[in-house]
Amino acid sequence: MRRSNPSNLPAELNRFVGRDDEIRELRGLLTRFRLVTVVGVGGVGKSRLVLRAAATAEKRYCDGVRLAELAPLRDPGLLEQAVLDALGLTDHTRRPPREVLAEHLAGRRTLLVLDGFEHLVDECADLVRELLRRSPGLTVLAAARCPLRLDGEAVLPLAPLPDDDAVRLFTDRAAAVLPGARTPDGGPAEGGPADGASVRELCRRLDGIPLALELAAGRLPVLTVEQMLHRLDDRFRLLTGGTRGALPRHQTLRTAIGWSHELCTPRERLLWARLSVFPGPFDLEAVEYVCGGPDLPADEVLDAVAGLVDRSVLVREETPAGVRHRMLETVRAYGAEWLVALGDRDRMRRRHRDWYMGLASWCELEWFSPRQAEVAVCAAGALPHLRAALELCLEDPEEAHLAQHLAATLWFCWVGCGRLAEGRHWLDRAVAADRGHDEARLRALWVLGYVAILQGDDTAALAALYECREGAARTGNALAGAYTTHRLGCLALLSDDMPRAEELLTRALAAYRELGELNSQVLMGQVELAMAKVFLGDAETAVALCREVREVCEDRGERWTRAYALYVLAYSAWTRGAYGEARELLGECIAVDHAFNDLVGLVLAVELLALVTAAEGDPAEAAVLQGAAEPMWEAVGLPVFGSGYFGAPRALCAQRAGEELGAERFRSCLAEGGALTLDAAVARALSGRPLDRVPPRRARPW
Repeated sequence: MRRSNPSNLPAELNRFVGRDDEIRELRGLLTRFRLVTVVGVGGVGKSRLVLRAAATAEKRYCDGVRLAELAPLRDPGLLEQAVLDALGLTDHTRRPPREVLAEHLAGRRTLLVLDGFEHLVDECADLVRELLRRSPGLTVLAAARCPLRLDGEAVLPLAPLPDDDAVRLFTDRAAAVLPGARTPDGGPAEGGPADGASVRELCRRLDGIPLALELAAGRLPVLTVEQMLHRLDDRFRLLTGGTRGALPRHQTLRTAIGWSHELCTPRERLLWARLSVFPGPFDLEAVEYVCGGPDLPADEVLDAVAGLVDRSVLVREETPAGVRHRMLETVRAYGAEWLVALGDRDRMRRRHRDWYMGLASWCELEWFSPRQAEVAVCAAGALPHLRAALELCLEDPEEAHLAQHLAATLWFCWVGCGRLAEGRHWLDRAVAADRGHDEARLRALWVLGYVAILQGDDTAALAALYECREGAARTGNALAGAYTTHRLGCLALLSDDMPRAEELLTRALAAYRELGELNSQVLMGQVELAMAKVFLGDAETAVALCREVREVCEDRGERWTRAYALYVLAYSAWTRGAYGEARELLGECIAVDHAFNDLVGLVLAVELLALVTAAEGDPAEAAVLQGAAEPMWEAVGLPVFGSGYFGAPRALCAQRAGEELGAERFRSCLAEGGALTLDAAVARALSGRPLDRVPPRRARPW
């Protein structure tokens, strides 16, 4: 296992104000305790404080600082997966995610930051307890509205800002929305809005809660401080109270948000409520579909979104998928209460689900196109919403078929983008919630079989595929039957039964042709047949098959399947002694696999490149590359490709490099490669170090 970067802390977008004493105290606690939790009311600045403290303490943790934002997570079953993602880890094996986490963190000095787990406090406490017990170099810094209540936990209650710091924060944010303007009190600009007595009064009335202050500063383009104080007087009586036993300052924050809500136009308020169904960042097209209607026409949604951005209700973000907007969690929760009061929550959740089911279908179609890389980015950004859609489908037993359809549609995300473990989670749940919709269930079954094969879980794969085969025969679903035959052929391929793999894959491809089916999976079946052919000694047919795949992929702009075709062509080039050609093909293959986070294809390509490097006469570099592949195997799982055929490059490279380097030097080079991060390992592989001084040797067949 390895991470791509030592830290994933987000950069600060505006100035950090105050909290000097709290930062010092928090850093001191981190030197004495392995679990420190900052607690406080929503909006008091817990997240910002722990991120600043983590950033300033980063040098103390040689294995990095990693942030897991848990507020958007709703399924407790995905908690470990969320932490895996935060650590930059990918694991396709059948090992429990908790075991993978503990194994990775053991022996490492890491600071893990957990933010916003109050809705998962029991599950989070259980996970943190086990990780701390098994990973002596791990420190956990947490932020939530309640502590974990674990032995050895140090708790730092975070109070609102004192008066001076509250004024400084308000002034700083005010200067951003009124650059160069006179103070809100009408005084001179020099010194900023903090010069006014009314500002200090406003900060006191808002109890120094940072979120309330920032919301207030966002109102300055339309209201003076005096006007805000007047409106705040009116709203305190209206919006105090909240839930029984709530802290007074929680009620005050609620007042601030409620008052901001009152300042919105009716359509902005309606949009605010409807946007609460989005658990993560969203784009304008999604908002227009989900939130639009007779009372909020789609052509007016843009103006309403702009109004919410101006009022700091929405935050604009630049993401790999483009511009997105999101709500702070506290603001979203307030909108959710209003949506319930409007009686529109269920309808909005269904519209949200329908949009993202449509997006998933578009992504699946566009996966077989020049937009494949864009699809991968889009699917990654939409994951919080796709998870919410799957959850909603599974809540109603009568809509389980929609969960089956969606989980199966996302096969490209699970398989092609390195999310096998999460795909297995949803597919298992969807298949277990059967309500007799044969077509959706059959599709989910063969995708489940595909995922289970790549996880090395042959038993589950066979159970799913046999059931799918029987169901396809019973219902006359020829397409499901073709995919089932294909996946059984894939299983035979990975089980070293090459004659059976050849037979099944040939049958599947013939069925695809008869049905007119052509996509990435069909082409992958052709590549898998080529693998069986080359392992059986028919390299000529294998090359012809992969050249055809390569041409189709280049015509369609498909990259993922093309990378696997390049792998087979590179193997053929290696057997002919054409090492330069093999290296060039593998370079393309590795670049694509890494871009899509496909560790299965990546580790195979890196190991074949190590063997090519050894054949070129550089055993030390070959051993480094082989060492770099070992952590990838930890994620992929050796049982998946433990066959003699797929394992041959690893064994042959070890034999050759070990003989030429000697045992001690070989182990040293392996360790050097194993210490590389994933990004560094890929960069090393792509750098290319062919040597011309040693005559090429004819490769021995696997």
